[in-house]
Amino acid sequence: MPKFIIERNIPGASGFSPQQLSEIAARSNAVVAGLGEPYVWDMSYVAGDRIYCIHEAESAEAIYRHAREGGFPADKVTKIVAVIGPQTEDT
Repeated sequence: MPKFIIERNIPGASGFSPQQLSEIAARSNAVVAGLGEPYVWDMSYVAGDRIYCIHEAESAEAIYRHAREGGFPADKVTKIVAVIGPQTEDT
């Protein structure tokens, strides 16, 4: 299943309390459970006024649907085409 990175512009995101983040996660999980199609939320990173999420879905439209139904912004959705890291180097 394709992976996507989602950029969500949320002013004050870095100041969210653990309780607020827990509520966001619960809402996201509930939407994922109700989508009725393959969908996986892998991870999210809070940085400044943005939350960057990695989700797996059949299409970008599924990502946008998740955002709409959860009340989350999805300002930019980009399909991930490669992953690199220290282990990528040929030795």
